[in-house]
Amino acid sequence: MEDVQPDGPAAPRRRRALKVIGGVVAVMVVAVAFLLRQPSPVGHWNSAADRADFMAAYDRAMADMPRAAETIDVRTDFGFVRVYRYTGASGGAGALVLLPGRASASPVWAGNLPHLLKIGDVYTIDLLGEPGKSVQEAPITSDADQAAWLDQVLARLPEESFHLVGLSIGGWTAANLAVHRPRHVATLTLLDPVYTFSDIPAGTAVRAIPASVPWLPKSWRDSFNSYTAGGAPVEDVPVADLIESGMRAYTLKLPQPSLIGEQALGGLTMPVLAILAGKSVMHDPGVSREVAGRALRNGTVKVYPDASHALSGEHPEEIAADLAAFLDAR
Repeated sequence: MEDVQPDGPAAPRRRRALKVIGGVVAVMVVAVAFLLRQPSPVGHWNSAADRADFMAAYDRAMADMPRAAETIDVRTDFGFVRVYRYTGASGGAGALVLLPGRASASPVWAGNLPHLLKIGDVYTIDLLGEPGKSVQEAPITSDADQAAWLDQVLARLPEESFHLVGLSIGGWTAANLAVHRPRHVATLTLLDPVYTFSDIPAGTAVRAIPASVPWLPKSWRDSFNSYTAGGAPVEDVPVADLIESGMRAYTLKLPQPSLIGEQALGGLTMPVLAILAGKSVMHDPGVSREVAGRALRNGTVKVYPDASHALSGEHPEEIAADLAAFLDAR
């Protein structure tokens, strides 16, 4: 087990547009879910106007992304999954698959893609059951279902195996796939994942309650999003607007993720790179570091001491460099 920290002081924070990441609403409090319960068994837009508002925000945020070489809608047992393919450096380490945080979808990677494309081809995926271009058609009721739809997506792409890179709830989604259906997973890179090495703190869960209620003022959701991003401003920023719109416009019908647990983590055989934010409020960084270091048999744990949960936007170059070194070593 290698346990290292990046050299030198933390890099200056990047564009505000990427300061807020999709993991900002990774906790859905049971009481709020009960309050907002609706009969539909699948995730859905709250109204046609809400969907239009989100899609407009999606398009504005996507304008900061490179042009995709291909747009693919993959049929799974649970619905269609939107995938974008970007052509990267030839002769690279293999294809990367990027899994975003909650309510952010593919545009959250705009600041990371220019650096990650130097490693190789990149796929980005809009998580199924989340606001985005993926369309849920059947209930997702368990962690096994969450792994099944993603496994089916990877099986329909041309490569045999992939380097999965997951951010926040996307990190949990990647790790959950590796636990349940690892056949297409060559490596895992987990960027400040939630529900993976430790639970969400109670204080964050309490603060998430008003942010989870769509009819409350936008300022409440902005306040929570800024809190998870280390106090960064979030108003009038394309990615932040996208996330806020998704929180308000879309009703999730997904099971509460299970904490993966040390036994399951210990069963992973593929190389794992865990990059943790030292100032994250979405898990306990100290506990997560200890658990990852203890449980992962083939793992590298890095801590960015001054990073918030928005580390992907704060440290895009460092993340790409650490990922490239991790893949080169293997």
